[in-house]
Amino acid sequence: MSGNGNAAATAEENSPKMRVIRVGTRKSQLARIQTDSVVATLKALYPGLQFEIIAMSTTGDKILDTALSKIGEKSLFTKELEHALEKNEVDLVVHSLKDLPTVLPPGFTIGAICKRENPHDAVVFHPKFVGKTLETLPEKSVVGTSSLRRAAQLQRKFSHLEFRSIRGNLNTRLRKLDEQQEFSAIILATAGLQRMGWHNRVGQILHPDECMYAVGQGALGVEVRAKDQDILDLVGVLHDPETLLRCIAERAFLRHLEGGCSVPVAVHTAMKDGQLYLTGGVWSLDGSDSIQDTMQATIHVPAQVLKLEGEGVINKSAYNLICSHQFPPPSRIQHEDGPEDDPQLVGITARNIPRGPQLAAQNLGISLANLLLSKGAKNILDVARQLNDAH
Repeated sequence: MSGNGNAAATAEENSPKMRVIRVGTRKSQLARIQTDSVVATLKALYPGLQFEIIAMSTTGDKILDTALSKIGEKSLFTKELEHALEKNEVDLVVHSLKDLPTVLPPGFTIGAICKRENPHDAVVFHPKFVGKTLETLPEKSVVGTSSLRRAAQLQRKFSHLEFRSIRGNLNTRLRKLDEQQEFSAIILATAGLQRMGWHNRVGQILHPDECMYAVGQGALGVEVRAKDQDILDLVGVLHDPETLLRCIAERAFLRHLEGGCSVPVAVHTAMKDGQLYLTGGVWSLDGSDSIQDTMQATIHVPAQVLKLEGEGVINKSAYNLICSHQFPPPSRIQHEDGPEDDPQLVGITARNIPRGPQLAAQNLGISLANLLLSKGAKNILDVARQLNDAH
């Protein structure tokens, strides 16, 4: 009996163990749903790996009595997760891309941007106003939003409404809407509502002429350590080429404007017939002053890239190395950019997508930002920051 037990123990010790990939996420229900969807895709692609999800609270989750724009922290929903990455407690982190600053801390990169869901904003109405629109809400109705961007645009368009800050995760904000009488409606990201399965709560989807969306809204970003080539190879297959290029343009636009959550900046992007269109705008806090414009760039993305990425084709050699734990030293890893080159653009690494289209997208964002700055955008943004800080 004991002999058989020893033999079984020895066999178990000698059998290859599946590598465990630790995935960091926020604790909210939406964050878990988003992370679970990414992990499910990775599991299907890499059956030889195990994935462990590690959830934690962030600064933005803990401070719920102050408007996001007032907290003065650039990484409200990412800092604690990045600390876990830095300490090797997790191997990758799944974020809503709009939560990730355009300049990441040293040593980190966005290794994947997943296919974008509907990026537009949605209006959720109090039960007594179901069937209404923002335009048909009664005079002085109060609309809740945590975003200066939304409030500035919507005040300009719907001057008969009042806009007030509302904080908390999606569940909390919906509960405040339904159970209290303070708000007639609240504005939320359509993508979040769809991922939560709350399609029936969407009373109105706002079009770009009513409210342009936040940079990166609707997309998920996977953040990793910039030197972890095996993990970069692992998650790189998740890149959606069109989403990637649109978000590079948007992030380059925001970075060049030096914008953030403390000022109203919004975008709208589209790709059609090899053209990438970027519309961007800045607003004063009350929406009374604004500058908007649109530019486009020709983007050549080989058809085979779009096809392969869409089908989730993985790098087989990288997969075998990851599963077997046999990683080559960094000096042996060769890429088209060369082993010493920094491949990041606006915090994103996408070695499996041609470099030319990425640079064209980045240049489009910078060019539009320069155009708006030449028209006086800096003054609008400076005043918005000062007023936001003063109140």
